[in-house]
Amino acid sequence: METGVRTCPALFITAPASHQGKTTVTAGLARYHRNRGRSVRVFKTGPDFLDPFILEHASGNPVHSLDLWMTGEADCRRRLYEAAGQADLILIEGCMGLFDGSPSSASLATAFGVPVLPVIDANAMAQTFGAIAYGLASLQPGLPFHGVLANRVAGTRHAEMLRELLPSSLRCVGALMQDEAMGLPERHLGLVQAQEIGDLETRVEAAAMQIATTTLGELPPAVAFAPAIVDHVPRLLEGVTIAIARDEAFSFLYPANLDVLSDLGARVIFFSPLADELLPEADAVYLPGGYPELHLDRLAASAATKVSMQAHVAAGRPVYAECGGMLYLLDSLTDLAGMRGTMLGLMPGEAKLQKRLGGIGLQAVELEGGTLRGHTFHYSLVDTPLAPHVHARRANGGALGEAVYRYGSIVATYMHCYFPSDPAAVARLFRPDSSY
Repeated sequence: METGVRTCPALFITAPASHQGKTTVTAGLARYHRNRGRSVRVFKTGPDFLDPFILEHASGNPVHSLDLWMTGEADCRRRLYEAAGQADLILIEGCMGLFDGSPSSASLATAFGVPVLPVIDANAMAQTFGAIAYGLASLQPGLPFHGVLANRVAGTRHAEMLRELLPSSLRCVGALMQDEAMGLPERHLGLVQAQEIGDLETRVEAAAMQIATTTLGELPPAVAFAPAIVDHVPRLLEGVTIAIARDEAFSFLYPANLDVLSDLGARVIFFSPLADELLPEADAVYLPGGYPELHLDRLAASAATKVSMQAHVAAGRPVYAECGGMLYLLDSLTDLAGMRGTMLGLMPGEAKLQKRLGGIGLQAVELEGGTLRGHTFHYSLVDTPLAPHVHARRANGGALGEAVYRYGSIVATYMHCYFPSDPAAVARLFRPDSSY
C-alpha cells in the first residue's frame, strides 16, 4: 500500500432529484476541461450502466462506479486515489437526489471530502430556487459545499429572479440556459445508450459551451485522497476463456467486472448475438444485461448464435446471465407493444415487458463461493417453472430479493453483480470444473 496522500481538484455533481440535468452538466464540464488539455476522470455514484457511456465519451476515460455499499468504501478509496495520481480533475456524478438512498450521494461526498454542486432545474420556478439551495446546503452539517448551478433557465431576468432569495453565504456558480441541443434522450431504463445517439458529440460540445459561461471553467479546490489497502486477487481463472455478449442488446457491463475477470487470469473475448456471430470457442459464457426487448426480430433470427449457444450448453459448459441476458435464454420475450420474439430456448419460461417497475434496488446474494453485491432494475417479469436455487437479499432490511436460477450449467438472475465485491465467488460462476 502506498502511504502518500494525493491531491486533485474534485467536484461532486448532484441535484435535489432525478431528471435535473446532472449527466448533461457533468458531461459538459468534463468536455470543457478536456478541451483545454486537462485529463479528466469521471465517476458515477451507485449502480448505473447508461450514464457512464455518456461520461466516457465526454471525458475520454473509462467511468467506474462508486457506492459505499455496493462497491464498498475501500474500492471507492482505491479508485479515487488512483485517479488523483493520473488526472487534473476528478468529477463524481451523483444518483437521484443528494440525500436519497442509504448510503446517499451526501454520504459518499462526506466520506471523501468532495465538495458538492447541486444542479437545480429552474424551469417553472423563481425565488424558491433560493429555498431549495439553502435546504440542500444546510440539512447535513459538515457536508462540503461548493455552490449551486441553475439549469434550464429562460433568460437573464429569470436568472436574476433565481438569485433574489439565495442566501449570501451560498454562491450560484452560473445559470445554464434552456437548450434542446444539449439535452440527452431517455427511455424506460434511463438515458438512451451513447452509441444510439447519433449527434452525441454535438450535444456534449453544446453543454461544454454553456459551461464556459459559468465560473466552472476554473478548477475547483484540490481534495486530498488517501491510499487504500488493495487485496490480492488470486488467479482462479487461469487458462479459462470467457466469451461475453457485447452489442447494443447486451451492453450493461461494468468495466470493473472485466478487470476482475482479467485479474483472475481469464482470457476475455466478445461476440455479438445481434450480428448473428457464432459463439467463439470458450470455456464459459457471460450474457450481461441490456435491451434485448428492442431487438426482438434480429435476436430471433440469429440462428448461428443460437445453434452455437445450444452446443455450448449441451457440452455442460458454464453460462452466467444477468437480467437482459437471462431473458435471452428463455423461450420467448414480449415487448410493451405485445410483439413476441423467440429467444434461445435454453431455459424454460417466457418474459414480458410491463409499464411498471418489476424490481429495483441494491441486493446481495450468497453463493457457495461467497457473497456478491449488486443491484436490480427491470421492467419485465419472468414466468418460469423453475424453482429458484437461491434468493438475493435486499441491502436495506434483508427482505427477499431477486431469484437466482440454476438450470444445468446455467446460472441466471435479474441481479447485476459487481464482481469486485467477491472475486472468488465470481470464479466459481465461470470455472468449467466448479460444483456451482
